[in-house]
Amino acid sequence: MEHHQEIVKYFKKNGVSAIFLFRRNLLRRMISVLANSYDKDAKLLNGTHKSHVHSSAEAQILANFKPTINTEQLIPELKEAEESIAKAVEYFNSTRHIVLYYEDLVKNPKKLRDVQEFLRLPYRKLTSRQVKIHRAPLSEQVANWDDVEKAVKNSSYESFLHLDYKM
Repeated sequence: MEHHQEIVKYFKKNGVSAIFLFRRNLLRRMISVLANSYDKDAKLLNGTHKSHVHSSAEAQILANFKPTINTEQLIPELKEAEESIAKAVEYFNSTRHIVLYYEDLVKNPKKLRDVQEFLRLPYRKLTSRQVKIHRAPLSEQVANWDDVEKAVKNSSYESFLHLDYKM
């Protein structure tokens, strides 16, 4: 983001296409980032750090960690994440790009067809061996959920408390 003007020039000069993958629920993203940061230090899986796993057993081990969210910084951090997304789209608006949301890909696997069309690839059914780590409702994933709920309630981010998808 710091050198976006140079990057845009490079993209245009070299015909680079960008895929922006965002999360709609920035609170869920924050929980994932905190859990991933924790595992970098704790290395819960046989002494190695894994941000993506391929078994339900590994996913459950990583999902057991419940971060404590700094509620004093929660709203400013959500706002900052929202602004970063808007800036990224604005900065790269003149390039060939597509914007995708993780939740849409999870709910609608046909979204992958849009990606393949964007990349001008022949359609293929795509699969992944990755297993989702955080499957529980948000209220079960945060150590200080009651505080988080109070901090976000009656804000523009209140929908993140309820906005979810089924896996």
